[in-house]
Amino acid sequence: MSKRLVMCTSTGCIEYAPERYRNLGIEIIRVHLNFKGKEYLEGLDLDPEDLYKQMENVSDVKKTLPHTSIPTYEEVAAKFDEAIAKGYDEIICICISSGLGGTYNQIRLIAEDYKDKIKATIIDSKITCFIEGYLAIKAKELVDQDVPTETIVKELNWIMKRREFIGIDSRLDYLIFNGRLKGASAFFGKLMSIAPVIHFNEKGEIVSLTTGLGERKALHKTCDILKDIIKDRDSKDYLLLHTYTGKHPLDLLKIIEKKEGIKCNHEDVIMSPVSGCHNGPWLAGYLYIPLRREDEPLDD
Repeated sequence: MSKRLVMCTSTGCIEYAPERYRNLGIEIIRVHLNFKGKEYLEGLDLDPEDLYKQMENVSDVKKTLPHTSIPTYEEVAAKFDEAIAKGYDEIICICISSGLGGTYNQIRLIAEDYKDKIKATIIDSKITCFIEGYLAIKAKELVDQDVPTETIVKELNWIMKRREFIGIDSRLDYLIFNGRLKGASAFFGKLMSIAPVIHFNEKGEIVSLTTGLGERKALHKTCDILKDIIKDRDSKDYLLLHTYTGKHPLDLLKIIEKKEGIKCNHEDVIMSPVSGCHNGPWLAGYLYIPLRREDEPLDD
């Protein structure tokens, strides 16, 4: 079996997740963020909690929008060169959704340039945050078990078809000005104080599933939709955790979910700065990651 290296873009939140995930040997390709005139490399010199606190206190959101940029050609190529120098024969790289920017396409094109030097499987996660990171963690687990890459891709696709990110943005300023929320509901939401229940569609874009008049009603709807997604699946057959940018909506969600009978079985994971800065500091929701049972066909 070839020597394979798993990579993940920094938006996968591996470095913000529990300690047990941080030393698995997964290489991180870092996305850039510029805020208040200063550029940061995600995961190295920018603390997400500090960023979101700063964003909460911005007086003019439109004039103080954070901006992100994809990894440079040289940065990604350096990761490939390093893998070759260390004797790897193959790279498996999990990327932030192509629906959120050009990082996936950048890495894919660089992999094409390196096709005569190293085999590379570049996967568009169609999502961001810790679900993206979990796909890399799962890939590394299967690589360590000497599972063929073709089977690993099938396992990841099985999860990707069934995973869910669902939550709310209590305020829509950042989503509106960044243009990340598809559809006119964002504009009307700002006028009418409507909070959208958001998720990622099959294209990897953030869209509104429904709305609630205010964050409390939107969070109740979030819980209702989540329960319908989980149905009667046993808790041992999925991971359920909170993701968030701001503490206020997360605290409210935890109060509401008790009334709704929802129990998470994994630690909270804050959204990465590059992902969360586009949503703003008032996001709270769930990441649902199904775990395939032996009786569930891989090719389904």
